[in-house]
Amino acid sequence: MNYDWQPLLLTLQLAAVTTTVLIVIGIPLAAWIAHSHSRLKPLIETLVSLPLVLPPSVLGFYLLLLFTPQHAVGAVLRDHFNLSLVFSFPGLVIGSVLFSLPFMVQPVQSGLQSLPPSLAEAAYTLGKSRAYTTLFVLLPNIRPALLAGIVLSFAHTIGEFGVVLMIGGNIPGVTRVASIAIYDEVESLNYSAAHFHAAILLLLSFTVLFTVYTLNKRLQPIRRLL
Repeated sequence: MNYDWQPLLLTLQLAAVTTTVLIVIGIPLAAWIAHSHSRLKPLIETLVSLPLVLPPSVLGFYLLLLFTPQHAVGAVLRDHFNLSLVFSFPGLVIGSVLFSLPFMVQPVQSGLQSLPPSLAEAAYTLGKSRAYTTLFVLLPNIRPALLAGIVLSFAHTIGEFGVVLMIGGNIPGVTRVASIAIYDEVESLNYSAAHFHAAILLLLSFTVLFTVYTLNKRLQPIRRLL
């Protein structure tokens, strides 16, 4: 039987792009939350953590309304940038970034908060900037937390269903990721194809998590020397 690999490849592409975006925006956000004394900090933390308790379909529904041309944001994107995020891969990326944001931010935030304040203070005493201290002093000392954030973001994106269904629908080669394909095949009583996609996702998720725990174990002796 010939199986369709496109949903799996699209899932990996979505997970890779989403994780890359989360590295760029999630780490600075985590650093700000970890060290900020702003009155807005509780609000930002709440917004970041909201996807952990919010049903995915709720987030997907409101993003769908936001991105439609009938909404002001969707109209601006269409009229001024010729960009349509509904039922498109960029729309999936935005939804996945928002939904997986806490899986990147929270491990990095916890790792930074666990470091002794004297570490950053020593760098500041030597004339290092806050950005330099974060990038080259603090982050190297929380490698396990960084690795956990990256892997959890990647694995969580692989398993997304509600958000991608609401925003992207089920367009082959565009938005039909593996989780959608499994649901579609089960509805069609095509259990063989559903098993194909599900088994690969299960194997991939297990391999990724097993690799993380193995690397974390190997990093423990290194952390004791730092």
